[in-house]
Amino acid sequence: MNNTDDKDKKDDGFCMMCRRRSSEVGPLVTVPPGITVCHNCMQDMMNQAMRLFREQHLTPETSEPKASEKAENTGKTVKSGDEPAAEVVFEEKKDDPKDDEKKDDREKSDGSFGIPFGGIRFILPEMMQNNNARVKPKKKPKEEELPDVMDIANLPVPHEIKARLDEYVIGQEHAKKVMSVAVYNHYKRVRRQEEEAFRDDVVIEKSNMLMIGPTGCGKTYLVQTLARLLNVPLAITDATSLTEAGYIGDDVESVLSKLLAAADNDVERAEHGIVFIDEIDKIAKKKNTTSRDVSGESVQQGLLKLLEGADVEVPVGASSKNAMVPQTTLNTKNILFICGGAFPGLDEIVKTRLTKSFTMGFNAHLKDAFDDDPDLLSKTTMEDLREYGMIPEFIGRLPMVFALRGLDKEAMKRILTEPKNAILKQYQKLLAMDEVKLEFDESALDVIAEQAVARDTGARALRSIIEEFMLDIMYEIPKDDTIGTVTITGDYILGKGAPVIGIRA
Repeated sequence: MNNTDDKDKKDDGFCMMCRRRSSEVGPLVTVPPGITVCHNCMQDMMNQAMRLFREQHLTPETSEPKASEKAENTGKTVKSGDEPAAEVVFEEKKDDPKDDEKKDDREKSDGSFGIPFGGIRFILPEMMQNNNARVKPKKKPKEEELPDVMDIANLPVPHEIKARLDEYVIGQEHAKKVMSVAVYNHYKRVRRQEEEAFRDDVVIEKSNMLMIGPTGCGKTYLVQTLARLLNVPLAITDATSLTEAGYIGDDVESVLSKLLAAADNDVERAEHGIVFIDEIDKIAKKKNTTSRDVSGESVQQGLLKLLEGADVEVPVGASSKNAMVPQTTLNTKNILFICGGAFPGLDEIVKTRLTKSFTMGFNAHLKDAFDDDPDLLSKTTMEDLREYGMIPEFIGRLPMVFALRGLDKEAMKRILTEPKNAILKQYQKLLAMDEVKLEFDESALDVIAEQAVARDTGARALRSIIEEFMLDIMYEIPKDDTIGTVTITGDYILGKGAPVIGIRA
């Protein structure tokens, strides 16, 4: 009995390679993470590893590593009796600042551990591992940071902004120039305010914009393209749905809720965004009304604090405030507001003002002198907007007022073919998927442009006209695999002929 107790005292473990007790093989070597190996097995593993290294990486003539295998890792197995084998992986030791990340990468999905020993790492099988070993969790990859749109070094200068707008928007040269300068100055102003050295310097006020132009001239498309090029969040809302607070409809603060949603609920990014309020002419002050104007003058008064700059409580994830929706504070002093509207009837107000100054004598203007003037809206003044129904306080917070011209025939033809995402290019791409080439001759472009101008709905008319005559073509082309080209002519659009079909070679 005493001999057994003495034997148990000396027996303090077993070799995980050969399964022999320490009482038989002597003291054991403990390697991380808590694995015990006898001296004999350790020596056998080292001898086998060196032999494999010489066979795989050294040439017999020069004893130099092979050029084709210097950068390769070799995995071999070394068996000890009938016990599970250990995998030997050779590693070249290099100075790497990311050693900690490499250690984490050594953890295998099956739970195995790598044991570094003199530049050689032994991958032990699962049954030889210590179950109590603590596994270090892998580091999560860092999320990609949003681009810093307020970096003045990356902010394009006005002529570069206009050049990018020219790739997508045809015509409206004056409007693109005004918007390029206004946006550049706005974000330069925001950058200056954020720098410590200029916080006590001259305070530069922001310049909100008011766009006046007929329907379909590109007001909304200009703003969308500008926001995409600058990579800033954009919220587009319709002023017709806004009402005074407390009445059925959207509150004026719902505009900021859309901006916050466009910025993925990032308050800091939303405070550097752009808000475009379309159909702003629909909130003009109603004339000759006895009821409360909850969707006209009252909305203009509610928008005053947003345009000027104030801290506004905005619901997160909803358009209306209630007790169940969390709220956050949004400051509007660095948000650029762009308002746009067709202002129907404003041209008559401008014409009346221009013709009433001289009604008699040699300097008198005829009443029809400005009937065919395409730039009549560019002569709009603040007095004309007040006459239309906009209150003075609202107009004063939109200092940059400019007009967009209506589109003529030549502009319509350029819109069909020149922009990057021109309408004709879209249909050519659709038919190219069926290996059919679509072409338009000059007479077809002339007829499409003339019909679009006659409809008086701007560039929106182009899409509807093309949809009409392309319907039969898009329906019949997939039936016949022999068709290679389709040429649209003016006679086909006018209903006097058929498209020219080319057989595939």
